[in-house]
Amino acid sequence: MKNDKIRIGILTVSDRASQGIYDDISGKAIEQTLAEYLTSPWEKVYRLIPDEQILIEQTLIELTDEMQCCLVVTTGGTGPAKRDVTPEATEAVCDRMMPGFGELMRTESLKYVPTAILSRQTAGLRGQRLIVNLPGKPSAIRQCLDAVFPAIPYCIDLMEGPYLEVNPEAIQVFRPKA
Repeated sequence: MKNDKIRIGILTVSDRASQGIYDDISGKAIEQTLAEYLTSPWEKVYRLIPDEQILIEQTLIELTDEMQCCLVVTTGGTGPAKRDVTPEATEAVCDRMMPGFGELMRTESLKYVPTAILSRQTAGLRGQRLIVNLPGKPSAIRQCLDAVFPAIPYCIDLMEGPYLEVNPEAIQVFRPKA
């Protein structure tokens, strides 16, 4: 299905960034990476919120159900700290989980840092929408997106979402030959 206006949610979950203590460089890293990957016209729907599970759940529902984002990419809240609850919020609002995303992201991150096993990235489906939880570190965001994005357009195809066209010089995606 082709769509003129593809919406992609970018959700940063951070107590300090949401209080203005520091800039949200993680959300900007997601936006920059997606801008390099995608050639389809798309619109970002950006949110920056604190680490509060109910608020994360409400925001994910808003981005998927109300804003109709075919893809929501989150950053932050995936570690073992007490306030890191993004995976729990994602699981609470999703119909089905996609554990392969988290497995691949951790495998990729282990090439760079031994503490990648502490990260709890995940992904899930809410209706015809895909939610992917990334870590909060900007360099890890790029590493993880480089690893999992090749499957994202086809996943969205399978859910009858918009057709995401990509720049093959920036990222190689998989779609079976017709």
